[in-house]
Amino acid sequence: MPATQMTTLQSLLWPEPGISTERELYMRLAGPVAFSMNAPCLTFGRGGSADFSTAANVFNLGKWRRHCGLVDLRLRLDGIGSFELVVFCAQTGQSREPLVNTLVELSLDKPLSVDVTPHIAAHASTGVLFFTLRALGDARLNGAAWVTATLPTRLPKLAVSITTYKREAAVQETAERFERFIARSSLAPRLHLFVVDNGQSANIPASDHVTPIANANLGGSGGFARGLLEAEARGFSHCLFMDDDASVHMEALVRTWAFLAYATDPKTAVAGGLTSAENPWSLWESGAIFDRFCRPQWMGTDLRAFDDVVRMEEASTVPKPHNFYGGWWFFAFSIAETRHWPFPFFVRGDDISFSIANDFEIVTLPGVICFQDTDFAEKESLQTLYLDLRSHLVHHLALPSMDIGLRGTLGIPLWFFIRSLMQSHYDTLAALNLALEDVLQGPGFFAENADMSERRARIAKKRQTENWVPMTGQPPESRRRFDPRRSRFWLLLTVNTLNGHLLPFFGLWGNHVTLKSSQRGNLQEVWGAARITYVNADGTQILTVRHSKLAALKQSFRMAKNLGKLALRYPAIKKEWQRGYEGIATRDFWQRTFKSS
Repeated sequence: MPATQMTTLQSLLWPEPGISTERELYMRLAGPVAFSMNAPCLTFGRGGSADFSTAANVFNLGKWRRHCGLVDLRLRLDGIGSFELVVFCAQTGQSREPLVNTLVELSLDKPLSVDVTPHIAAHASTGVLFFTLRALGDARLNGAAWVTATLPTRLPKLAVSITTYKREAAVQETAERFERFIARSSLAPRLHLFVVDNGQSANIPASDHVTPIANANLGGSGGFARGLLEAEARGFSHCLFMDDDASVHMEALVRTWAFLAYATDPKTAVAGGLTSAENPWSLWESGAIFDRFCRPQWMGTDLRAFDDVVRMEEASTVPKPHNFYGGWWFFAFSIAETRHWPFPFFVRGDDISFSIANDFEIVTLPGVICFQDTDFAEKESLQTLYLDLRSHLVHHLALPSMDIGLRGTLGIPLWFFIRSLMQSHYDTLAALNLALEDVLQGPGFFAENADMSERRARIAKKRQTENWVPMTGQPPESRRRFDPRRSRFWLLLTVNTLNGHLLPFFGLWGNHVTLKSSQRGNLQEVWGAARITYVNADGTQILTVRHSKLAALKQSFRMAKNLGKLALRYPAIKKEWQRGYEGIATRDFWQRTFKSS
């Protein structure tokens, strides 16, 4: 690559139908200026202005300096007309500092580069860059990008691996979007999409840039392991695990590729953020920490609030703790630095252990974010809680860096159990007991049941009361004889009696409450409830559970027995898990599994 040739690090992101059209995530317009989503471009009248101090379009200088040693940086503008250009550096608690303030004249088909290299030397560790434009007459902006003349450290060959199961329409649209993107991308020779079809029903046509792979239903763990195996066999240097609906701007692939190309540490990995498709400005997480439970980072951050975005970007520039992980809705990493392959959890928890066991240097980037349904409470079920509990336990038993001792380990199933007991979810209690019993069997059980078919069938049979049924007429009204939400006496009484399980005849006089499905897990709403009815999001189904001392007692004895086994055999169980994890989270294990499936 000639020294004068520029490499694009980050192009301007525009609102995109089907992904996100929340304009304040991309730009702030004032005066005579209009945005065309079809082109896309901005058309200005005299005095119109555009401000790109937004979550999708800030350039995190601190991360590029820290992880890539970035020195040379230019801003390339593509359009026509005269503008006043101001390039700012923003840092938490400080005024926005103008680094460049100049007049620029843009000409069609002749992009203009403005060198900001002399101005960034004093901002080596933190800070984000953004720019504003004010039109001096009729003008148009077709695009912009942060570019560099520095040669990349490497030229990654990136395999995008998607695992899908019976989501034909979503994955077909993703494959089509990828084809449209790759047709106009200069990175086409270095990107390829593998669609691992666990349901063998997606009907994705093969092409020069897309390869469908029929696979047995081994869950996300097996699907992504298959994608990783195929990528490695075909000589790719990096792999990107991505969800089948891929509600992410394709520009995120470019930003990810560029960061991996310039990263000085080969262990560098890029984790995508997650936000709600319904409220795309509300962040669900930008990476997460696992410590007994999942702890999303920056949850609830309003991505329209620039000061909050700067605070998040600066804080996330510092080194991550050892238990930081990235979700597999978007996670890119070096294949050569992968020491541990996915563990056969089926789903739930595989991304956590993969990040932690491999000790990647995980980075989050502006604009690398997925817009998806984050109503996880409505998705909660016997199976998801079964999967969650067993993976949570395995992380702390199998990974030496996650060792929390016997007391901490016992607290995990105990909390899962109490949380469900308080909500009268007795079917769930049975599933949680099964999860703990399966962990006690050791890692061999997971290896032998990678497809989870027997367990899925068994869990389905345990569902006796926690069933969604069609709703006819109106949902039952709440009946509260007392309200622990407003009375300290009743709150203390219900809490200290395990929500009435130690009170006589509570099933006869306890409250009846009706809640939205999104309120599942909200204990504040169910204190004092002997009957709980949940209504799903579209109001077509209900689920009702009722207080039962007999069911509670049966599952409590079973849990006590299981916890006793864990306590008595804890050193041996932990040793078995640490040894077994090393032998199962391997390429060889998955090759044998795929051959036999």
